[in-house]
Amino acid sequence: MKREAGLSDFESDIRPLWTLAQAGDDRAYRRALELMARRLRGYYRRRMANLPDDVEDLVQETLLAVHLQRGTYDPAFPVSAWFTAIARHKLIDLWRRRGRQEDLHDEYGAVDESCLAASTEESHASRDLEKLIKVLPAVQRQAIELTKLEGLSVAEASARTGISESAIKVQVHRGLKRLTELIKGTGS
Repeated sequence: MKREAGLSDFESDIRPLWTLAQAGDDRAYRRALELMARRLRGYYRRRMANLPDDVEDLVQETLLAVHLQRGTYDPAFPVSAWFTAIARHKLIDLWRRRGRQEDLHDEYGAVDESCLAASTEESHASRDLEKLIKVLPAVQRQAIELTKLEGLSVAEASARTGISESAIKVQVHRGLKRLTELIKGTGS
């Protein structure tokens, strides 16, 4: 495929395939997932040297998340930025499940910058998220910030706020639903 000026090789390869896949092209979708799987294997092998048997499981878990979250992709941003964010979250989730917080801190300095989106793109996404989340009622915003952005469990968020666990879950659900409506332009 022809390379677009200023884009990484991966982004130049994946963007046209993902655009076709989003439009319903099954062949392009399978090819995009193959490229993502190849990229994920390298990404995870570098970060999971002490867990080599878990690499393929995490690749499959991430591809499933990509499939389930494909509707959240915004064509205004690089596919690689969206995809890498999902991969990074899946890796953090794995480390949390395994109680390997020290790996999270040790590996941060060794992040391969070529796998990540440019920092200006991340700052734009952060700014957009801040604008969106400010629209939510305070209780929904707090529940989402604690559980989704800070990574606290529902129990930890409940303990910190004094709100019941079920109320935290309800507020997160309602807040995410509202954010989805705002992003799709169906919210008022």
